[in-house]
Amino acid sequence: MNTRHPHQGEPHLLHSLTEWRALFEMAFLPYSVPGLMLAPRGDGHPVLLLPGFMADEVTLFALKFFLRSRGYDVQTWGFGRNVGFQSRHAQALEQKIRWLHHKSGRRVSLVGWSLGGVFALYGAHQAPECVRSVITLGSPVSVDPEGSKSPPFVKALYRLIAHPMGPDAHTMQPRAKKLRERKELPVPMSCLYSLSDGVVPPQEATINGDPALHENIRVAGSHTGLGFNAMVLAIVAERLAQPEGQWQPFKPQGWWGSAYRMLTHGAGAA
Repeated sequence: MNTRHPHQGEPHLLHSLTEWRALFEMAFLPYSVPGLMLAPRGDGHPVLLLPGFMADEVTLFALKFFLRSRGYDVQTWGFGRNVGFQSRHAQALEQKIRWLHHKSGRRVSLVGWSLGGVFALYGAHQAPECVRSVITLGSPVSVDPEGSKSPPFVKALYRLIAHPMGPDAHTMQPRAKKLRERKELPVPMSCLYSLSDGVVPPQEATINGDPALHENIRVAGSHTGLGFNAMVLAIVAERLAQPEGQWQPFKPQGWWGSAYRMLTHGAGAA
C-alpha cells in the first residue's frame, strides 16, 4: 500500500491506555530468536538507528543487536536523548549521515522509531546521495495542516519538554513542511504502522507516495513496543537485505506471509 491509512482522529482510547502491552512484546522477544535468525543476512552496509521522543540509544538495543547479528554496520545517532525535532540535532544528523557515507564508501540506511523517523526523513531529504533507504516505525511523517491528532497527554509532554506550542509548532517550520513533500524523496521508504498504536494514529504514520519507492506496512503491536516487536524486527531485516538499486515493495511469501497476514489483517486476508 502506498497511500495513507484512512483512519481519522486520535488513537483509540483503549489503545492509548494499554501501551503497557509493550512489556509483553519485550518478554516474548527471546522466544522469537530462533525464528528471527532465519531472517536474511545483509551486505554489511551502514545502518543508522534513531530513537523516539524522550528516548535515547539504550532503547534501541534490541534493534542494534539483531541487525548486527544479520551482518550490518549498525550505528546509533549519538546525540543523547531525543528531546524534540530541534535544529541542532537535525543539523548534526545530516553531518553524521555524510560522515558515515564518506567513511564506509557506501550509502546509509536510516531506521527511525517514532520521532526518530521524522529525523530519518529529514536526513534523507538533506543528503539523498548518501542514503540508501528509510524505514520508519510508528513515526508521525504525515501530520495534516490542522495539526497532530496524537493523544492530549503526548502533546502535553511535548509542550513541557520540547516547545511550549507543542508538536504543531514544529509542523509549521519550513524544515517540517519540506518533509511533507513525499514525491521528492528519491530513496526507498517503508513506513511501518500499527492500527493499535496508542500514540501516533495510522493516518499520520503512513504516507502518500510513489509505489515504485514508497510503501506502508501494517504490523501488530503497541507504539512503545515497536523496537522490541519480533514482527517489526523481521520486516526491518527483510527490507534492509534488498540489493541496492533493486528495491521492491514488501510481499511476504510462504508460511511467513500467511502468518503475517493473519496477524495483521485477520484470518480472512488473502
